[in-house]
Amino acid sequence: MKGILLLCTLALVLTGFGQQTPQYSQYIQNQYMINPGATGAYEYVGIALGGRMQWTGFENAPRTSYLYFSAPADKLKGASMKRTFGKVRRSNKSVKHPTMRSGKLTHAYGAHLLVDQYGPFRTLKAMGTYAIHLPLTRDYTISLGTNVGVSSRRFLPEKAQVLSNMVNTGSLDNTYSTYTANQGAQYTLDVEAGLYFYGKGIFAGISANQLTGDLVKFGNRTINFDPQMHFFFTGGYKIDVNNRLSVTPALLVKYVRPAPVSFEGSVQFEFNQRFWLGLSYRHKDAIIPMFGAIISDMFKIGYSYDFSISRLINYNFGGHELVLTLMLGNTGSSSYSKFY
Repeated sequence: MKGILLLCTLALVLTGFGQQTPQYSQYIQNQYMINPGATGAYEYVGIALGGRMQWTGFENAPRTSYLYFSAPADKLKGASMKRTFGKVRRSNKSVKHPTMRSGKLTHAYGAHLLVDQYGPFRTLKAMGTYAIHLPLTRDYTISLGTNVGVSSRRFLPEKAQVLSNMVNTGSLDNTYSTYTANQGAQYTLDVEAGLYFYGKGIFAGISANQLTGDLVKFGNRTINFDPQMHFFFTGGYKIDVNNRLSVTPALLVKYVRPAPVSFEGSVQFEFNQRFWLGLSYRHKDAIIPMFGAIISDMFKIGYSYDFSISRLINYNFGGHELVLTLMLGNTGSSSYSKFY
């Protein structure tokens, strides 16, 4: 075949080495993004809007946009914007980091929309979430959550760069022309599940996505997508140094067959329960500084920058991720165990 897709090759590399699903650098602050079991664990109705640009400087490099909704069932009735809208309190006692509840049976609901595109490949995903939080003791809780929805995967010919065109040979590739003429969206049933344990400053979870692969699919079946199961393990512990400073070391381990296991180690410093700074190391890929703040009882914001340390360091300018979270019904305090 004369026409070789440059970015198609990049996509195959990403697929072969585990990035069929988006990466998230700010997983400590937004754990429900990688584990549905964490949905509804916070004491508020959360709406998180985020975007991620990976390998900036590459044309058609991976880009992800997402919208997450997460809420415990009892907070859905009491969430209100009237209490705190437009007010930014400067007292550290009034504006501080939201807490996770522990020691109470809780049902939670969520949903998310995601658009992930790399080169000529685009994935759209829409899912609904249910999680149940079961108290083990007054201070510790275990939860089980699941996401169920539909993913749409599509090949975009206008985003592809064919070698014969790039070198101006003027030759036509009939095989490639036939391939692109028969493309369309492929839809698959998508199921994800997660188990999550938390309380007294500790958290640990295991989750998996794309559990059904392409077992249930419809639409264009000539597209060569092969969704693989991805497994994630997270763990961390919050250490209170004093009443103004806490430190949270954390670990994220990822596995997808046949790629090797990859890991990401992080440490986050939180000041006055309101501001945080962090640093992560993604093995053989990136060093990631990040920071964020609780702007008010209703809003928090986080930003991270992926500084590439892989062989691609000479060809890109790193990556950016920005997350803005709306917290409805957040009171800034809880009668349950205080935690992320």
